[in-house]
Amino acid sequence: MRQLPEADRDAIRIAQDPQFARWLGQLMAMGGCAHPVHLSGSTTTLDATTGEILRHYDTRDEPGERLSVRCRNRRATVCAPCSRLHAGDTFHLVRAGLIGGKNVPDAVRRRPRLFITLTAPSFGAVHRAGELCRPRRAADPCEHGRPRGCGAVHDTNALLVGQPLCADCYDYSAHVLWHAHAGKLWDRFVIGVRRHVASAVGIAQSRFADHARLSFARVAEYQKRAAVHVHAVVRLDGPEGPTGEPPLWGTVDRLTDAVRASAGRVVVRSPYSPAVGELVLRWGVQVDARPLRADGDGPDDDAVAAYVAKYVTKGASETGAGTDYRLTTWGDVEAARVSGHVRALISTCWRLGGLPEFAPLRLRSWSHTLGYRGHILTKSRAYSTTYAALRAERAHHMGHADIPETVTDARWRYVDSGHTPGAALIAAGIAEDLAQSRRLGVEEGKCGR
Repeated sequence: MRQLPEADRDAIRIAQDPQFARWLGQLMAMGGCAHPVHLSGSTTTLDATTGEILRHYDTRDEPGERLSVRCRNRRATVCAPCSRLHAGDTFHLVRAGLIGGKNVPDAVRRRPRLFITLTAPSFGAVHRAGELCRPRRAADPCEHGRPRGCGAVHDTNALLVGQPLCADCYDYSAHVLWHAHAGKLWDRFVIGVRRHVASAVGIAQSRFADHARLSFARVAEYQKRAAVHVHAVVRLDGPEGPTGEPPLWGTVDRLTDAVRASAGRVVVRSPYSPAVGELVLRWGVQVDARPLRADGDGPDDDAVAAYVAKYVTKGASETGAGTDYRLTTWGDVEAARVSGHVRALISTCWRLGGLPEFAPLRLRSWSHTLGYRGHILTKSRAYSTTYAALRAERAHHMGHADIPETVTDARWRYVDSGHTPGAALIAAGIAEDLAQSRRLGVEEGKCGR
């Protein structure tokens, strides 16, 4: 008799458990999370005045005496259900800063707003998709004997797109160190925008905050050449932030000029190293700044918010620019399933990360993201709402709001994470059902228009 696969046998075992209904309820509440976190403990809510117990919850009454909660991983390659939830939160976070809502006034839609893209500089010639890849000097070899050009026509998804024409000519050290300093480049870019606007209207740079406030939300996107580009929504408010109108001199044209001027002037220097010297790091020459207008003459606000949300959920492995897990040994570097170009970048992170002058950059710890550090999405404090506020609002909608004038005694500990084979099978089915329902809902909405 043919034996059932392990996952099927485990799923049958789970379904026969007396507490299966409650276990299934937990899994559905998590949306079929692929890698849940399991906790053990209790929460007691007491009246702040009398000390009376108003509500008590203990995991001893749960299946396996534990509570399972979402992993909240943003990467679709790691957990698709949590990734979709994170994308939805990101959409509303960015959208609120564009058109209002979530405690942000609707007036922000009429403020000077830009959707900007800042690119990485060139670190060497790479293959490009298009009519002709690099037709110039196709027969003129580089110093390593390889052609400087390519007359082929590459499909957008061709594996060769983004790969260097000559790996020996490509400046891998500059690429990695640029990634490591991209956050500092952005910080100086924002300062530069404020300074340029202040100088243009004749006020002291130190007094800019008395007249206006610059707010933003930005997302990092890996390109085919494995270099990060930055997309951002930039908004000019009054000194009070979203609730205040900007001064009369705060116009879209003035903000656009400041963005382009700052992007062209900002410079960051890498630490000096005998291995690579001191590098002068800048933004690339391609800078895009598109006005977002309330009358619809420009990119659509919802489309911009959806664009940002889409890239937040992409993992490094999905874009082919690294891995979704940290590399802790040289063996991990050698075993990583990446292209030769990306492996060279990871190896450069590992090599430079072992030098004392680059120790503060923690290049080995961030080798899986090719040296780029920090969150994929960041925003200024006054731009809009926060992820925490959106999650609290969702909890309140689901009936998990805190009771006023109470004291909560919570005692929790981590147990483990992940699914058994059978639980993973059931979770995947729930996630697919929910995704299908969402797709049908979208299609039904379109048909009803």
